[in-house]
Amino acid sequence: MTESPTEHSADVIVVGAGPAGSATAYHLAKSGLDVLLLEKTAFPREKVCGDGLTPRATKQLISMGIDISEEAGWLRNKGLRIIGGGVRLQLDWPDLASFPDYGLVRKRDDFDEQLARNAEKAGARLYERCNVGAPVIDDRTGRITGVHAKLGEDKTPVTFHAPLVVAADGNSTRLSLAMGLHRRDDRPMGVAVRTYFTSPRHEDDYLESWLELWDRRGPQDRLLPGYGWIFGMGDGTSNVGLGVLNTSDSFKELDWREVLKAWCASMPEEWGYTPENMTGPIRGAALPMAFNRQPHYTRGLLLVGDAGGLVNPFNGEGIAYAMESGQIAADVIVQAHGRASYAQRELALQRYPKVLKDTYGGYYTLGRAFVKLIGNPKIMRLAAERGLTHPLLMKFTLKMLANLTDPTGGDAMDRIINGLSKVAPRS
Repeated sequence: MTESPTEHSADVIVVGAGPAGSATAYHLAKSGLDVLLLEKTAFPREKVCGDGLTPRATKQLISMGIDISEEAGWLRNKGLRIIGGGVRLQLDWPDLASFPDYGLVRKRDDFDEQLARNAEKAGARLYERCNVGAPVIDDRTGRITGVHAKLGEDKTPVTFHAPLVVAADGNSTRLSLAMGLHRRDDRPMGVAVRTYFTSPRHEDDYLESWLELWDRRGPQDRLLPGYGWIFGMGDGTSNVGLGVLNTSDSFKELDWREVLKAWCASMPEEWGYTPENMTGPIRGAALPMAFNRQPHYTRGLLLVGDAGGLVNPFNGEGIAYAMESGQIAADVIVQAHGRASYAQRELALQRYPKVLKDTYGGYYTLGRAFVKLIGNPKIMRLAAERGLTHPLLMKFTLKMLANLTDPTGGDAMDRIINGLSKVAPRS
């Protein structure tokens, strides 16, 4: 790892400047490493997302020195409003030592650019319009030592070199596939579809989650395995969408854009979720969950964020885990960089998947069991009708779903959740 940096070589290449890639590049650059951050599009750019950030994601932004003040365009929220089973329950984010007691809302095109510019400010070298293709593989070792790319509007062929490469290229992660890392079929996948409406509900102190997602278009109403959301953006619009799991028979057969339109049509007219108020098209994206691509480190390649399937199976949240895995990967890489021999560096790098499994493995295993349960509409309906009438149970559920507990010195709920996560298998 002693190659002196040139324009097209560095200590580390990070492919993809979403939250995972930008967080990785930021933490690496802050530690003094030379980092190339390669992004295939140009900022600002669109991404499918609910745009709502939990306190877990907010904590990462604070640790990265991002200005999250309202003056800088961030909208704060106090908690989650849950609607289902004829009940409407408003829950504040838990009061914890480890996490702030508020979440944030910001559009993804703007959000991702803020993170990428922040990484650039820390010293990372950002290349936009840099479409990464095949990995450069060392014939002797089978290790990745760089990437081939096409740069700029002219698509100029360029080869970038580094002894370590981080795949932060999202669910499709062409780089991982080119290195022979395929998706695990035994892990859940979700789909998110969303759009924006001009709406009087644009200013809301709470993220809103609808636990019952009804498809009322056929002769018989059907309860679908997923949830709907409404997030006020504070700019005159609402982000309205739905997240659906692949655990049900209806996953492949339904057109989820049509389901979203039908769901919006069932809303009160004064909210304005009507076709004429739609400010953009309905877009969809896959949510790779619960470590659905492994190993997270092999032959010089580390996977972060969606590329490694780090979306939380309990709630479909990806941004917090993208940024956290970026920080974990950067810490491991920095330690490996400080080792004198190849064997010692490799030993340090092999720690990365172990830290991920220690951090999330048990919790994600619980999440996979949860996903199987709610794939059954009868169980989902029962949970919504019975569970929502117990505020204490729902407070516990919020902590569990949002993964918000104090690891030490927390309350009884924290201890139960942490205990369950510790004893569950970390696969």
